[in-house]
Amino acid sequence: MGCSYDQLSLEERCSLAELHRAGRSIRQIAAALDRQPSTISRELRRNSSAGPRAGPYRPAFAQDQAAARRWSGSRLERDEHLREKVLASLSQGWSPEQVVGRLKREADGHGVIGCETIYRFIYAQLKRTNDGAWRRYLPRAKFRRGRRGKKGGSPALHIKHRVPIHERSPDALDRRQSGHWEADFMLFARYGQSVFVLHERTSRFTVVVRTANRKAEPTANLIAKLLRPLPKTRKRTLTFDNGTEFAEHHRLPIKTFFCDPHAPWQKGGVENVIGRIRRFLPRPTNLDDLDPDHILAAAMVYNHTPRKCLDFQTPAEVFSRALHFKWESTSRHSPG
Repeated sequence: MGCSYDQLSLEERCSLAELHRAGRSIRQIAAALDRQPSTISRELRRNSSAGPRAGPYRPAFAQDQAAARRWSGSRLERDEHLREKVLASLSQGWSPEQVVGRLKREADGHGVIGCETIYRFIYAQLKRTNDGAWRRYLPRAKFRRGRRGKKGGSPALHIKHRVPIHERSPDALDRRQSGHWEADFMLFARYGQSVFVLHERTSRFTVVVRTANRKAEPTANLIAKLLRPLPKTRKRTLTFDNGTEFAEHHRLPIKTFFCDPHAPWQKGGVENVIGRIRRFLPRPTNLDDLDPDHILAAAMVYNHTPRKCLDFQTPAEVFSRALHFKWESTSRHSPG
C-alpha cells in the first residue's frame, strides 16, 4: 500500500528555517519536526537558492511555491466540455450569474461552478493572451465600471398631461402584477437612427422595433399598435423618461407615467435591457447596413436568456405562461 504525504505547514517551515540557520543537520531538523529526513532535504533543495549567489531558506516563499505547485488550473481550464458550454452561453449575452444559475437548475440544484470562477477565468485569459476580445464574454464588455454624469435640461414641464411616477400604483413597483410596462429608445452614432424598446416589468419580456424617427405622433402610433393585441389586464401602466418623443402619451389606451427629471433609473428594467442589447447593437452600428433579422435575433436572445430574478427561467417562458394567446417575442413592424 502507498502512503500519503502531508505538506509542511507554514509553522513547520518557520521552525525549519530557524533550525537551518542555527546549523542543525537535516537529520536533526527531521527529528525535531517529526518528519522524514528526505522530506526536509527535498524542502531545502526546492526552496533555497543555489550556486554562488545562494540565499537562505525562506518559509513564506516556500509556502507560496508549494501552493503554486498544488494548483492545477481553473476548473474551466481542466474541463473542456464545461468550458465550451460556459463560453457558448456567455457569447449569447448571458452574464456569469445567469450561466451559473442555469447550470444549477439543469443539475437539480447541485453546485456546478461559481460566478467568481468564470470572472477569474476571463480576466486571466485577458492577461495571459493580451487579447481584448475576451472582454466580449462579459455582460457589458467594459474594462471599467463607472457612473454617468447628469445631463442638463429637461422638457418635463412641457409635456401635456404628464403624471409623475410617484403616482403610479404600488403594484407596479413590486413586479408581482403583470401588465406594467416601460419604454425607451436606443440611439446610435448615425443621426436619426433609433430602435424602440418596450419592456414588461414582471416577466422582463421585451419587444424591440426599429423606427424611422422619434417624432411624438409616430411613436404613439407604434406603441398603440404593439399594445393592441393585449387584454386590458396586460396593459395597466406604461412608464417613460421625459423625452419629447413621448409627448403624445395621452392618446394611448393605457395609463402613462413619467420619471423624475434626470432619473432614468426609475425605469430601471428597460434601462437594463438596453445595456444588455448593446452587446448585439453597439452604438457605432449603422442600422441601414444591418439585416432587419439581426434586430429580431437580438431580442430573441434576450427573451430566451435565463434570469436570476425569474428563478433562472427565461422572459419568454414566464410571459408565455402569463398569456393565453400567442404573441411573437419581437415585432417585424416596418419603421414608422
